[in-house]
Amino acid sequence: MRIVVLDGGIENPGDLSWEALGRLGDLTVYDRTESEQTVERIGDAEAIFTNKVLITEAVLEQCPQLRFIGVLATGYNVVDTAAARARGIPVCNIPEYGTDAVAQYTMALLLELCHHIGEHSACVKRGDWTNGGDWCFWNYPLVELSGKTIGIIGFGRIGKAVARLAQAFGMKVLAYARHPQTETKGGAEVGDCRFVSLEELLAQSDVISLHCPLTPQTQGMIGREAIAAMKDGVFLINTARGPLIQEDALAEALKSGKVGGAAVDVVSQEPIQADNPLLYAPNMIITPHIAWAPREARQRLMDTAVANLKAFQEGKAQNVVN
Repeated sequence: MRIVVLDGGIENPGDLSWEALGRLGDLTVYDRTESEQTVERIGDAEAIFTNKVLITEAVLEQCPQLRFIGVLATGYNVVDTAAARARGIPVCNIPEYGTDAVAQYTMALLLELCHHIGEHSACVKRGDWTNGGDWCFWNYPLVELSGKTIGIIGFGRIGKAVARLAQAFGMKVLAYARHPQTETKGGAEVGDCRFVSLEELLAQSDVISLHCPLTPQTQGMIGREAIAAMKDGVFLINTARGPLIQEDALAEALKSGKVGGAAVDVVSQEPIQADNPLLYAPNMIITPHIAWAPREARQRLMDTAVANLKAFQEGKAQNVVN
């Protein structure tokens, strides 16, 4: 079997090994692939892996030997799953590798909003403490989480993991899921968590954290109307998908003070463009889509990718999303 990894450079910048995948066939790994190179690089491959390279119906039409598509991520919107299904090609994702990593990172963003540790460390190194004359100082309001309410939108594995961490800080947890019977599967149960409507979550939460998938229904769900329904001074965190937020509306809310602070690891277009309004908004933390990326999580991703292809070869395809 000929196997092609179209954009493996982010998953494995050199600290992991493709050896296990290579044992399953004739393997070619590209660090990155531009859209115009996709068809040529797939060629007569029977199995491919993609992270962000788009696999459209047009690509599938030009790659008739293709039998398996692996996504090196949990989200699979980069693949035309319906077109793949029509051709009998399973699309397999990696559903669980980053749960703990993303939950940990979500809390890191929240703690940074509460304490601005990086900025205060930079101030000390600039000499502000040395020259200030007082035994301590702070440049931002400092926030204690205990007793505050976090609203979690999307309550699957990651949402549940965030809830447990938030409870460890003494926070109350509200949860909202559009389809609780499916979106709340997986992960250990969370005690003392209350499911509410989206309207109640927006109105009662001191912190709102997004963990839902990007769908036509959720795209732009955090816009002017939703923000107006939130508490004044609310904190907003997004480690899910950038297009869940209408970025111009969030920038306006940060400037007005309606939103007290926001932290995102994802934006609507990645890499972030120079004209993104969030770059110029106050009390805004932006990181470059790295919540998923600890080495331990990437190793789990690699192991599952190998297992997905091996299961397909054995006639027992797993983690099929189409």
